[in-house]
Amino acid sequence: MTDPTNPFEAMMKMGQEMAKSMNPALEAFTPKGFENMMPTMSADMMEQFMGKGLSPEGLDAKTRLLLTLTGLTIQGAQAESQIRITVRHLVEAGATKQEIAETIAQAAMFGGVPAMSKAMELATEVLDGEGKD
Repeated sequence: MTDPTNPFEAMMKMGQEMAKSMNPALEAFTPKGFENMMPTMSADMMEQFMGKGLSPEGLDAKTRLLLTLTGLTIQGAQAESQIRITVRHLVEAGATKQEIAETIAQAAMFGGVPAMSKAMELATEVLDGEGKD
């Protein structure tokens, strides 16, 4: 194998070129741009669709979102936008900074310290108001 090209980089470049040919505006698109398209749901709406409205005897929306944050943290850096969106929704659902931090820290047991560190960095961006473009 003498070709030093990283297959993943080549595939990404090919996908970017295809997207630009279909829509030139996609050239400047970033995952954070997607986050701006996803509005933060109100606490009542989240409770209706993800909490007690969905299952009156089940988990509330905040608990479901904390569980979601655990899974996203374990995935590591591949879920950056999803982590920021989930933290944004957790704040709206009434989660405290302590609850969010403890959830991410607990996920380190399964995803490792690097995944936890990245998730904590992303959550801090949102909690400090830096995660908005």
